[in-house]
Amino acid sequence: MHFIIRLIVSAFALLLVAHLVPGITITGLYPALISAFFLGLLNAVVRPILIILTLPITILTLGIFIFIINAMLFLFVSSFVDGFYVAGIWPALIGSICVSIVSSIVHKFV
Repeated sequence: MHFIIRLIVSAFALLLVAHLVPGITITGLYPALISAFFLGLLNAVVRPILIILTLPITILTLGIFIFIINAMLFLFVSSFVDGFYVAGIWPALIGSICVSIVSSIVHKFV
């Protein structure tokens, strides 16, 4: 049950970010749910591996490179989910930061 609530909250965070950030488009609730599912899956499985593999550059940039990893995962999900479009790396970077902020704020209240 907790997983479903987190998925719905993340989907609504994606919908909100799509309205706020130019360059991010979501055509409906179903693509938002699918995108939230795949973002959660990639953040749970692939992101830790990428952080370990890029540890030297992450240390060199004092952790800033983790934002780039998040943006690339955001952009990657948009490449294979129909109805979820990201125009480039800058909207992906802003969108990934906004989704994480909105999701963490809403998760504190839910």
